[in-house]
Amino acid sequence: MTVQEARKYFPYLNSGKIYLNHASISPLSSLVTERVKDFLRERSETDIENVPKTQFVTESVRNKLARLINTSPDRIAFVDNTSNGLNIVAQGLNWKTGDRIILNDVEFPSNVYPFLNLKTQGVEIDFVKSNNGIVTADDIIRKITPKTKLISISSVQFLSGYRADLKKIGEVCKSKNILFCVDAIQGLGATTLNFEECNISFLACGAQKWLMGMMGLAFIAVSEELQTKLAPKYVGWQSVENPWTLLNYDLELKKSAEAFQNGTISVVGVNALDASLELFEMFGIENVEESVLANSLYLTRHLDNIGIKTLLSGYDFQHISGIISFRSDSAKSIYNSLTEANIICSLREGFVRFSPHFYNTCEEIDLVIERVKLAI
Repeated sequence: MTVQEARKYFPYLNSGKIYLNHASISPLSSLVTERVKDFLRERSETDIENVPKTQFVTESVRNKLARLINTSPDRIAFVDNTSNGLNIVAQGLNWKTGDRIILNDVEFPSNVYPFLNLKTQGVEIDFVKSNNGIVTADDIIRKITPKTKLISISSVQFLSGYRADLKKIGEVCKSKNILFCVDAIQGLGATTLNFEECNISFLACGAQKWLMGMMGLAFIAVSEELQTKLAPKYVGWQSVENPWTLLNYDLELKKSAEAFQNGTISVVGVNALDASLELFEMFGIENVEESVLANSLYLTRHLDNIGIKTLLSGYDFQHISGIISFRSDSAKSIYNSLTEANIICSLREGFVRFSPHFYNTCEEIDLVIERVKLAI
């Protein structure tokens, strides 16, 4: 599949809109909307109960996600959002007074508050200070103490777009017996991630950004080793090994990550994500990353040419992602000018933030650059 073929699945393009805001929320492709329509038609007209099909689609998504992050399907479970996913690991561990967690000062709040909430249990939080919005693997590693029990970091930082060296952090965590937690919502779907190779203990990721699914669905990935240490704080009829023996009441939790998936999930969200992931697989996961990064580099280079330095200008290729941000005293007026021209981006903390996906084109980026030139 070519980029031009992929663009046929995004009906908003017929409006003339240029959408470079996938780090906020992605537009839904026609593959997704048609799948959702089919699901709603079944539930309202034909196969109303549709339990077998729901189970089939759920397993299809689980398998697709496992391939996407290189783990086994039994390590995947569904939740409603990234925050609740991260709360599973925060609340499920046996914390002791004096245990320490390493975070950093440029994380999205979803990856901060679940851990700050542990202060009532005597857990201490060590915040790594960023340098011009960047926190490197070495910055994280230098903060480790003998009391460090867990490190949590975003695979891609939501504001700067800095892509963390997860493999380097994971190797150190493994050598020091530290749990490694990753918020993948700003990376997965735009850049590749290897759960096993990076020695990740726990991962959480919502579906609505780069994965191009719907709000209200997220997934977690839990390593086998961590699951032996992680106690589900909330259990339900789907948490147990034999959920359909309804009057047995044998609280034998599943050995898979589904032990943390205690009840009914967003089935419409699962259908949407299944359709979205089909598009990724049709285009090719490696091709998605290649196209995203090519768009990022093209946009960065042309911003440089008009005198705008992005937060990642000059950084190595391995740290580039789909997010490109720059600070300006005129950030709000630039943002307003772009919005008036039907160019959709974000205004975050005094930064203009662009986030093109794989199907965006250089021609679209050229139009964006021309509008920025007029606004500065």
